Amino acid sequence: MTDLRREFEQAAEDVKRLGTRPDNDTLLKLYALYKQGSQGDVKGGLPGFFDFVGTAKHEAWAQLSGTPQEEAMHRYIALVRQLLA
Repeated sequence: MTDLRREFEQAAEDVKRLGTRPDNDTLLKLYALYKQGSQGDVKGGLPGFFDFVGTAKHEAWAQLSGTPQEEAMHRYIALVRQLLA
């Protein structure tokens, strides 16, 4: 496992220990960066019409399409560190 992958996974654990819940925009950024960093470009179609949260998550992730996984990992780690500071 690479150092970047270890840092990324540690950040994913650290985010669970935030003192306060981030706002919805930040949560979507965290979700999208995590998914892009761990799985790459979005796959599959949009969730059902009434699944508003699922649709927002899918769209946030889709906006990162084409972003290299390593870049998404770096951005995710930086965002988690900012939230923990």
